[in-house]
Amino acid sequence: MTHPAQIKIPATYMRGGTSKGVFFRLQDLPEACQVPGPARDQLFLRVIGSPDPYGTHTDGMGGATSSTSKCVILSKSTQPGHDVNYLYGQVAIDKAFVDWSGNCGNLSTGAGAFAIHAGLIDPARIPQNGVCEVRIWQANIHKTIIAHVPVSNGQVQETGDFELDGVTFPAAEIVLEFIDPSDDGPGGAMFPTGNLVDDLDVPGVGTLKATLITAGIPTVFINAADIGYQGSELREAINGDPAALARFEAIRVAGALRMGLIKTAEEAATRQHTPKVAFVAPARDYTASSGKLIKAGDIDLLVRALSMGKLHHAMMGTCAVAIGTAAAIPGTLVNLAAGGGQPNAVRFGHPSGTLRVGADAALENGQWVVKKAVMSRSARILMEGWVRVPGDMV
Repeated sequence: MTHPAQIKIPATYMRGGTSKGVFFRLQDLPEACQVPGPARDQLFLRVIGSPDPYGTHTDGMGGATSSTSKCVILSKSTQPGHDVNYLYGQVAIDKAFVDWSGNCGNLSTGAGAFAIHAGLIDPARIPQNGVCEVRIWQANIHKTIIAHVPVSNGQVQETGDFELDGVTFPAAEIVLEFIDPSDDGPGGAMFPTGNLVDDLDVPGVGTLKATLITAGIPTVFINAADIGYQGSELREAINGDPAALARFEAIRVAGALRMGLIKTAEEAATRQHTPKVAFVAPARDYTASSGKLIKAGDIDLLVRALSMGKLHHAMMGTCAVAIGTAAAIPGTLVNLAAGGGQPNAVRFGHPSGTLRVGADAALENGQWVVKKAVMSRSARILMEGWVRVPGDMV
């Protein structure tokens, strides 16, 4: 019996924010994978090493967490006023499934840096020293992201002294602007139900107060106290509790139904990446996963969020956009946890430390809109060359 040899595909392994993934130029993918469909999904599953019943990704590039099981495709953009198209795939760990329903805010940072690294930006637009503005078309959600990427000696500057909680080493700061980040979901409204706070009926859990918002990524916000938490929990307290994870999934499904993202509860299995579920609480002292003491006086509120069924070790970038936006709108659960008012920026505590995010929100014609959200992240190439997969994968 003969077995096909492996093929190699040009790829770059990058960290972006508190995530990392495998980045490809569209033109470098096998022809069958240059268009959406089963061939592309199968390739990405094999690259990451999914589905893996052992939950280790030993035979792939994934890291067996939602933060490290990701693939990205970039290409020159045909959208007016944009430099590159950025398409993101969230690869399931234990299932043969790639979710294309949302963006990764952390890897949006990597997308800006990779666009320059990969030769997708007009060299005339790249300063010898300074900041290069990369205008990104986020192809999953059809939104604009502007990455302000530092450049030194004509190349992306990756090293620096910018520290990001959840990332071990400092690097160069990249500022991200998420333009008009409200999702064009059902009804096209930031609040799909029309309410800042809803009574969300969750089978097996009860009725919870919830803010359902579609800024950055569809997110279901609930109060930590309503589900028996303080908001200062670390990953182990949630991820080691199967009953807690089941409750959070029930909340996610109920939120997805109420937001009109799915029509039946069964559809939630095919939309694992969205919506996110996050729980909020007023600021209090706590010890982050690094051992660093976070003082209540240094933050505005506490937020914990789940991604792909597990509590995130820090905070998803897109969920941070939702946090900043909701905090800026008086009356949401996030805003109330932050002390009310109409702040244009908040610093929140997450399991790894703190993060500051700003949002410009305004009431127009009776509806809340957000013009942009801003945050700082960093990105770094970890390895570049080729990724190899068995030839029968494509």
